Amino acid sequence: MKKTIVKALIVLGLVGGSVSCGDDFLETKYPSGLDLDKGLTDATNIGMALNGAYYRLYHYAFCGNYALSVGDLPTDIAYFSYETSHWSDIYAYTMNPADSYLLNIWNMGYKTADNAARVIKAIGDIYDSQTEEDKIDLMLYLSEAHALRGLAQLFLVNIFGHQIKVNGTDFSSQPGIVVIDQPKAAMEQVSRSTVGQSYAAIVSDFQAAIAGFEELGGDRDEDCYLGYAATKALLARTYLYMENFSGAKEAAQDAIDAFEDGAIIYNAANYKAMFQTVAGNTETMFRLAIDNATNWSANSSGTLWTTYGYQPSGYFKSLVKATDIRTMLCETRQAGSYTRSLGGKFLGVNGNSAVATHFMLGLPEMYLIIAECELRDPAGTLANAQAALLNVAKRDSAITEASDLGSTKAEVLAFLEKERARELFQSGLRLYDLRRWGKLASVLSTSATESTFRYTNYDISKFVYPIPVDEINAGYGVTQTEGWANNLPQ
Repeated sequence: MKKTIVKALIVLGLVGGSVSCGDDFLETKYPSGLDLDKGLTDATNIGMALNGAYYRLYHYAFCGNYALSVGDLPTDIAYFSYETSHWSDIYAYTMNPADSYLLNIWNMGYKTADNAARVIKAIGDIYDSQTEEDKIDLMLYLSEAHALRGLAQLFLVNIFGHQIKVNGTDFSSQPGIVVIDQPKAAMEQVSRSTVGQSYAAIVSDFQAAIAGFEELGGDRDEDCYLGYAATKALLARTYLYMENFSGAKEAAQDAIDAFEDGAIIYNAANYKAMFQTVAGNTETMFRLAIDNATNWSANSSGTLWTTYGYQPSGYFKSLVKATDIRTMLCETRQAGSYTRSLGGKFLGVNGNSAVATHFMLGLPEMYLIIAECELRDPAGTLANAQAALLNVAKRDSAITEASDLGSTKAEVLAFLEKERARELFQSGLRLYDLRRWGKLASVLSTSATESTFRYTNYDISKFVYPIPVDEINAGYGVTQTEGWANNLPQ
């Protein structure tokens, strides 16, 4: 799907303004001051409100840092020097329901989902009375709003709910999130849906977005907006977590096919250069609109992975061979008595790691999804799995043919699990991979050079983050996940 629908809108929230944290379950004003309860009466204002929802998604409290960091830091791929105290409770599994990072993720994630829901409702209210030209705009905004809401709720349910499937075992009945199927009024009583109901809502949103893009025959063809290929990629990721392997494989292939000019980078210099700019590249279907003028400075992911003392663990470094272009992810420098990461994927513009974006959806993940589906679906084939996996594994120049990946499904699956660690490093997905595979994990790395951990053989599939205590105490109906602390590593 290549047809481009050109819009002149910009992400207003990223040009200026700030987000305040209200006392209500959800607040309905975004940085420019437009009230989403009252001001969504025409296509222009709805477009502005949609940009406000993007701003909340990009914010450091959500996908601009926190919502991705919680999926990487407490796993086997990260090491913390304790040079600072940032994220130390999350890293060491001493977190509690009063954790400020979790509260920020909860608040900003729900504001993203609720703002998108208000856009969806407003479009439904006015669509039939609009001009044909405005209807095209509104259908585009509607599609993106569905994709935004689905993306926000996918992060929320994975963070605050049990993994929906763990190596074939279904946990759909476990408590999930507050599904934002309709806008929530301030101080409205709410309740948590099940994990299964949460995923059903997410899939429905992605399917609605895809149907809208198909009806339009295109999208904006700008990678800082959610379009057809990116939404197909999100659906593929969601189906993979649900162990709907045929659906995940099909959606991933659709995403690849729709990303017509896409290509994976195999040159070391070009790979490194990709993370020294905030511009798009041939691999990325969706990136955050972070740049030199608009970035999160001390609250950025780049600062976390440099100044604040996080770096690849010794285990992660052991996975990346000298022949692999991804060795640049392991580069460090000496800072006094500490060794610090250069940033990995957050090298940043002109060496400023705060000016680095998140490349959130891309071709490599889609090939990895196809490969895993071929391996785990009884209908899949070893040859197809090897062919898909080789597209990514060739980043290591020592990997040149299918036989280098293993000769049995078990061998290739073991390779793929490590390849996902290598390729998706700093993407915020490692925790969910370890949980859904039902791995006995090693966490809390004790060395930047050795594969040593404080906790080993940890059944990480049972771990869920607690619901923030501020939300529980607010009295709007959200309940805590019972026994969550019993599943921390001992």
